[in-house]
Amino acid sequence: GNLYGAREYQVWVPAGYDPAQPRPLLLVLHGCVNGPNLMGEASGFNDVADVEGYITVYPRQNVTANPARCWNWQLPVNQARGSGEASILAGIVDAVKGDYNVDARRVYVTGISAGGAMTSIMLACYSDVFAAGAVHSGGMYKGATTVSGSAYALLAGSIYSPDGNGRSPSPRPIPLLVFHGSADATVNPVNGQQAVRQFLQTNDLADDGIDNDSVKYVPTSTIAGQVPGGRAYTVYNYTYGGQLLAQHYVIHGMGHAWSGSTSGLPFTDPKGPDATLITW
Repeated sequence: GNLYGAREYQVWVPAGYDPAQPRPLLLVLHGCVNGPNLMGEASGFNDVADVEGYITVYPRQNVTANPARCWNWQLPVNQARGSGEASILAGIVDAVKGDYNVDARRVYVTGISAGGAMTSIMLACYSDVFAAGAVHSGGMYKGATTVSGSAYALLAGSIYSPDGNGRSPSPRPIPLLVFHGSADATVNPVNGQQAVRQFLQTNDLADDGIDNDSVKYVPTSTIAGQVPGGRAYTVYNYTYGGQLLAQHYVIHGMGHAWSGSTSGLPFTDPKGPDATLITW
């Protein structure tokens, strides 16, 4: 906690953890009416962590901060480095680094819905902390700056320019993965498109310090996929300088859900590609 409040968090320590060996860290931000336990179960990140050896961190939003336990991504106080919920989440990462042997070069963040929008904030404001991130069924950095604006963004996409919002406080190269269902009636899929464009703009500025469209919002390749017995999906890849900067999964016919989860929990879809393994 800090002057902006405090949040609880849970840490999943992978099987075979050796304090002498630095491990990657994944910060996972839940959506509304959710929490660490359900998020861990829905995503299956803990099972993957036991195999791959990364530490998983699940913060919990306070009901006093938001009755539905949504991260308040739409409030300006939470959209800046060293401020609001963003500063608390960054503090949680620092606390875990103090308690466990974390490889500081391999710290990542992901989240779904409100947690996805909060992921964009963390990537934009703390790109020196996170090596990459994944936004699931969420939106771009500063997609809204008021409660009424957030309602509109969820319905029809942000009124703000992704290019303008891509001029983040700390434009450093940062890879982004986006997952979104084409039939998402809770968070309009255009929000996923805007998140990709916003971070490509950030990467454009990080490339040479100039907004010169060196990194373009044009896919360098497009791949069609099909889950056996499940959903079709399209992957849009954005590569620059031999590096994959952004990857956008559009899962056809999927609603507001974590893709590929077999948990049976709300806001999950077992017929989509395995977002958890792909994210890792």
